[in-house]
Amino acid sequence: MSLAPLSDPGVPPTYWLTRFVILRLLGLIYAVAFLIAVNQIVPLIGSNGLLPLDIYLTQVSHALGSDGAAFVRLPSLFWFWHSDTALLIVAWVGFVLSLVVTAGYANAPVLGILWFLYMSIVHTGQDWYGYGWEIQLTETGFLAIFLCPLLDMRPFPKRAPPKIIIVLFRWLIFRIMLGSGLIKFRGDEIWRNGTALYYHFETQPIPGPLSRWFHFLPHTALKIGVWFNWLGELIAPWFVFWPKIGRHIAGSVIVLFQVSIILSGNLSFLNWLTVVPALACFDDSFWAKLLPRILVRKAEAAASSVEESQPMQITAMVVAVVIALLSIQPVINMLSPGQVMNSSFDPLDLVNTYGAFGSVGQERLNVVFEGTMDDTTSNKANWKPYIYKGLPVLLDKPSPQIAPYQLRLDWQMWFAAMSTADQYPWTYNLVWKLLHNDPGAVGLFAENPFPGKPPRYIRAVLYRYQFAKPGNPQGLYWTRERIGDWIPILSTDNQQLIRFLKSEGWVP
Repeated sequence: MSLAPLSDPGVPPTYWLTRFVILRLLGLIYAVAFLIAVNQIVPLIGSNGLLPLDIYLTQVSHALGSDGAAFVRLPSLFWFWHSDTALLIVAWVGFVLSLVVTAGYANAPVLGILWFLYMSIVHTGQDWYGYGWEIQLTETGFLAIFLCPLLDMRPFPKRAPPKIIIVLFRWLIFRIMLGSGLIKFRGDEIWRNGTALYYHFETQPIPGPLSRWFHFLPHTALKIGVWFNWLGELIAPWFVFWPKIGRHIAGSVIVLFQVSIILSGNLSFLNWLTVVPALACFDDSFWAKLLPRILVRKAEAAASSVEESQPMQITAMVVAVVIALLSIQPVINMLSPGQVMNSSFDPLDLVNTYGAFGSVGQERLNVVFEGTMDDTTSNKANWKPYIYKGLPVLLDKPSPQIAPYQLRLDWQMWFAAMSTADQYPWTYNLVWKLLHNDPGAVGLFAENPFPGKPPRYIRAVLYRYQFAKPGNPQGLYWTRERIGDWIPILSTDNQQLIRFLKSEGWVP
C-alpha cells in the first residue's frame, strides 16, 4: 500500500505527529512536576512540614461539614490517606508514569491517572501549589486524555486524534494568551506605556543566568520586547483558529514568545507548559518538515491504516460540550473590567482563567534568614545567612538556571517579601525549624550554615536588591540595601513564638 505524504498540500490536515509531539512534551512536564513533589512535598506539607496536610484537611472538612463534602469540593486521593508515605507514593508513581509517556507510550487510562494524581497534590498543596500553572497543567492534562485511544499505548496507534480535541487545545491557548494580555493591559500603566521590561527582569520571582543581560539592554530594545508581548498575547491568539497559514504563523509567534521568556528568567514550567496547547496550531504538514524521517514514515503508515472509533469520537464530542459550558464563566471573567487571573471555576479545574504579571514591581525586595551562635543579638554578632537555592543572597553569586524545575520555598518568599511575616505565618514555623536544625526545612536551602549545632538566634532581614552593572571592578552580580528586620530576633525560649506555634498546631 502506498503512503500519502503528510506534507502533501492536497491532503486534508492530520494530527498524528502533532499528537506525538504534544504528548512527549506533556510527559516531560509531568515528570518535572512530580519530581518537584518527590523532593519537596514532605518538608512542605508532610506530617512535620511547614504547612502540615493533616491540619489543613481537618480545617477544610470542618468548614465544609464533612470529609465527603470536602472531597466533592477539592477532589484528592489524600482525603483517604495522607501520610508522608502516601505523599511520596503519589509523587513517585506520577514520576514513573510521566517517564513512560515521555518515552512515547500513552493511552487514556495512563493520562487519566497522571491527571488525577497531580490534581490530588494541587488541591491539597495549599500556598505551595497556588500558582496558575498548576491548574493549567490539570486542564492541559485532562484534554490530553482524550487525544489517545482507550488501551493502545503505541506512539502511533490505529486511532487518529479527534480533531475536536485539537480544537479544544487551541481554545486553551487562546484563553491563556488573551487572558495574560488583558490582565497586563488593564493592570499596570507601565505595560501600557511600554516600560514594564525596564523592571521585570530584575524584579521577577527568580532571575536566571541571562536576566541581568536582558535588564541592561537599551530601553528601545526593551520597549520592542513589550510590543512583542502584545503581539504574542493580544494579536496572535485570534489566529489560532484560522486556516493553515494563519495558524502556523500564530503558533510560531506564541512558541517564540514563550522561548524568549524561558531564556530571560526562571518561571517554573509555566512557559514550557504553555507551549503544549500552542503545538495544536501545527498539523502534520508542518511537523513532517522538522521531525526525523523515521517518525514521519510511522505517522504516514498509521494514517494509511487508520481505524475509526465511534466511541472515541462520541466521547470527544461530549468533552467538547462540557468544556463549552464550563467556558462561559471564565470568558465572562476575561471580558470583565474586574478580571481575576489564575482561578478555577469548577472542582476539577477543567476550564480556568489565566494570566501572569498583571502588575510589575519596580523594586526587588528579598527576605534573608540569618542565624548566629553568639550570645549577643546586636549587629556585631556573627550573623550567617541561609542561602536560597534560587533567590539572590550573596552579592557575587550569579543567578542559577532552575526552570523548568521549581523551588517552592523561594517562590513563596518572593511573594512574602512584598508583605509581612504575619501574612505568611508559616515563616514563623520555618524559623522554629531552623532553630532546631530540622533536616526537612534546612534541606529547602542550598546549605546549612550551622551543620554541627543549631543557631542560638534567628532573624529575617528585608533587603532591597539591584543588579550590579556588568564589568564592575568588585565583580558583583548584585548590590543591596538593608531596609530592616522582617522577623525580629527569635530563639527557642521565646514564649510568644511557642504560644503562636501551639495555637496553629505546629508544635505539641
